[in-house]
Order: sequence, then C-alpha cells, then structure tokens
Amino acid sequence: APNNSKLKLFTLFKFITRRHFLWNALVAILLTTGLIFGTLKLLGIMTKHGQILTVPKVINTNTVAAIKLLESKGFEVLVQDSVYTDTAKLGIVLKQFPEANSTVKVNRLVLLTVNRVTLPNIDVPNLVSKSKEYAIEIILRSHFKVGDTTFKPSYMMGAVIAQKYNGVEIKPGTKIPWGSKIDLEIGAGLSDVQFQVPSLIGLTVTAAKEILLQNNLLLASIISDPGTTDTANAYVYKQNPPRENEDRSVNYIRQGQVMDMWVSSTMRVVVDTTTLDVGEFEDQAMDPKEKADRDKEKRQKDKAAKEKTNKEMEKAKKD
Repeated sequence: APNNSKLKLFTLFKFITRRHFLWNALVAILLTTGLIFGTLKLLGIMTKHGQILTVPKVINTNTVAAIKLLESKGFEVLVQDSVYTDTAKLGIVLKQFPEANSTVKVNRLVLLTVNRVTLPNIDVPNLVSKSKEYAIEIILRSHFKVGDTTFKPSYMMGAVIAQKYNGVEIKPGTKIPWGSKIDLEIGAGLSDVQFQVPSLIGLTVTAAKEILLQNNLLLASIISDPGTTDTANAYVYKQNPPRENEDRSVNYIRQGQVMDMWVSSTMRVVVDTTTLDVGEFEDQAMDPKEKADRDKEKRQKDKAAKEKTNKEMEKAKKD
C-alpha cells in the first residue's frame, strides 16, 4: 500500500511537469493579467482618471451663460437654490461650489445658488390705523417702497385711513411684487364745515359708499341682516347718524366723520320715496319690532320730559 501511494504521487508530478501543461498555465496567467490591466485602463479612460480641471468663476454671471460655460468645460451643473437679493441683478449666480479656481476631476458636479429671474410676490402689511411714521417704517421693513402720501379729512388725525396700490385700495395679505410702491391716505382731522347728513336709505351699499366718498365721510361698519350674502348689492334700510333727528330737526355732520349702515338683501318695505321724507321712509323701512322698540323709547322720553316740565311749572308756582 505504501508503494502504491508513492507511485501515484510520482505519476501526478510527471503530469504536472509536462511541457504542454506548463505552457497552458503560463498562457492563462498572461491572459488574466492582461484582462485585469485592460479593465483598469478602460475604467481610467471612462472616468478620466488622473485628469483635473480648474473651476472657472461664474459668480455675478448670468445663470444661463454660467451653466453653458461650466458644461463646456466638462462639469455637471445643478442649481440647488433660487433666492432673491435686492442688492444684486436678477438672474445672476450668487454662490458656487466648488469655489472658483478649485481643481477638481472632470465631470465633477458644480452647485449654484442663483438670484431669481423675476421679483417674488409678498404679502401687503396692514397699515390702516397706524401712525404715518410707523406705517412708513413697516412698508420699508416689508421690502416695499413708500408711494404718494395724501391727506383727507378724518377723525383719525395723523393715522393711515387707506392704503393703495396702483391707485386702488388693497387689502392686507394681498400679494404684490417685492419693491412695489404703496400709497397712503393720512387723516387730516375733521373739517370745520358742517353739512346735513346725506341720506343713504334705499341705496345699494355700492351707491352708498360712493355718496360717502363724495362727501369725504368714512364708513365705520356695515351691519347685515341674516342671510345677506351679496353685501355690495344689499339695500340700506337704516343709517347712523340719521339725516334728521327724532324731532325732525336737521342733523349735521362734518367731513372726516363716520357713518354706519344696516343692510338687507331686499328692501324691507317698497315705498314711493317721492311722497315721503327721509324720516318717514326710515320708519317704513324699519323692522316692525325695531320700530315698536323705538316708539316705546320715544314715548318714555316724551313722558319723562312732560313730567319734568310739570315739576318745573309747580316749582315756579310755589316760588
């Protein structure tokens, strides 16, 4: 058995040392080495291993032109952020990474932060009731500009009574372009001139507002009846102050004062306004319960006034 083992080992050694086996093994080694070398070489070519480029400066350059330049130099480009800076031109590169003159591999990604091409829209602040100085401060702090400043009669002396954009009143929260001009109307106090309170009864809210505007009067509030949705086309059936007092004496008002309106989607009572004065029209347009309450209050006042008069007369007799 030991001799057979030695014989097998000897036979295997002779087979391995035969010329054609050594030759095949050598060829296999060379092919493997060549394949590995070729693969590495190919990878180097594909990735441009060892090749470097200098990143050009594109800050303050037009974004489109900057992207074309970087791509022509063998870089990939990604705009990672678009912001707005009012001290820089629109549509230019603000930041780049890697920085200019950095040496990087070909096909390296360059990240850009650019200034917006158009102005962003931002919310209009609430300036009404603010003092003129504070309103101007808010405008500038909100990235807007102060437009025209005009003065109109108003009890809100020195305060903003209206804010406008392009000549039209604008509500807080409305979005307009950054840097837009906001015009201000400032209260100049009440006028010394008195005139009879205008009648708004029977008018739509839109028409009533026009009357107030023509007389330099301000609208304090609109009290709508339940179910009134289209306020602009609702009808005024009560106003404060009224055109005439309860004793039918003329009621006066000055420019800059305010008025309230009670409105309904339909007229309370259809009447011929040519045959009724304003006081009568207000009475007929009034809700029955409200009219009853007012009449009761009037009777109580008349009773109190009568009792007072009687007491004064009795006192005078005793004296």
